[in-house]
Amino acid sequence: MLAPSASVFHVVPLTEAHCQDICTWSYPTPYDIYNWHPWEIMLAGQDEFADERLRDEQYRAVVNEEGGLWGFAQLFPIAGVTRIGLGMRPDLCGQGHGVAFVRAIAAEAKRSKPSNEIDLEVLAWNIRAYRTYQQAGFVQTDTYTKKTPTGLTTFYCMVWKPHRNTPPL
Repeated sequence: MLAPSASVFHVVPLTEAHCQDICTWSYPTPYDIYNWHPWEIMLAGQDEFADERLRDEQYRAVVNEEGGLWGFAQLFPIAGVTRIGLGMRPDLCGQGHGVAFVRAIAAEAKRSKPSNEIDLEVLAWNIRAYRTYQQAGFVQTDTYTKKTPTGLTTFYCMVWKPHRNTPPL
């Protein structure tokens, strides 16, 4: 099966129904660190996309042409930078859709804030994501260690620098 092009994906407002769905996703080990808490817990704590204001300002749903939810993106504003956070539905991961998915999100980030640099962080051990981001036009620019709930962890910062060899969106 051919991987879909970025034009197959649409980035739209993230609804509460999308959030409830995302909270049911279950990633296999070692990706299970990306699982969200149940919606009721998220809502009670107003965590991340459960906070309606934060959801409206920063979160988006990534849907296919039929409107089916494929994943989400967070477009986090930092002075002069839009930092992307993202998640693809677990049953769709590793099937060749990632590059188009990431390109659609990067294009939306650029459309939203054209003058901003677009970057993301990836855990150093997540080679599958790292390679996908490279193929989508991201280049590693930094390596650092940050404290996470599981301890000190190494991250790579990658900046979106699509070049003429990157297929168009």
